[in-house]
Amino acid sequence: MIAHLRGRLFSKQPGQAIVEAAGVGYDVTISVPTFTALPGEGAEVSLFIHTHVREDALALYGFMDRNEKRLFERLITVSGVGPKLAITILSGLNPERTVAAIRAQDHATLTLIPGVGKKLAERLVVELKEKLEDLAVAPVAQKQLAPAAEDVLSALVNLGYQRPAAQKAIETAIDKDKAASGNFDELFRAALKVIR
Repeated sequence: MIAHLRGRLFSKQPGQAIVEAAGVGYDVTISVPTFTALPGEGAEVSLFIHTHVREDALALYGFMDRNEKRLFERLITVSGVGPKLAITILSGLNPERTVAAIRAQDHATLTLIPGVGKKLAERLVVELKEKLEDLAVAPVAQKQLAPAAEDVLSALVNLGYQRPAAQKAIETAIDKDKAASGNFDELFRAALKVIR
């Protein structure tokens, strides 16, 4: 089974990267955090790989961070969580927040992720709470956003953008123009330019 892949990043888009190694292009499914951490196309890249084998398919899931891969492998042990949903969970919350939410039995945070309802959030907590000791992480201090930025974040998430990508776009927009941080319209337009 493929456990690690190093080669040239042939192409990337949210959810997918193609890595060329020894003349073969490997189609790898990736999370949003891995996508944002990838170098530019044409650069050398190294990914930790989980090979998922089913009767009708062989799929590769790639991670820049070893802990993200380990968390992915724990998530897919939960009944009702397949690889696609595990990638969605890791794209909706970064690994640190996912581990913190499960260990704190924070169902409300888990249900913010598309595809995770109340019952699944409860199952994640029950089945994984004791299995994440080695992935214990210090709680990540969330950047406090100004009220206008919070409203823009909410608007972008409602438009279908992933929360981490939306938050990053807002932070980038504020870094470019500090004055925009207090104005919803300006910040919304600036964040949209960054995220597109």
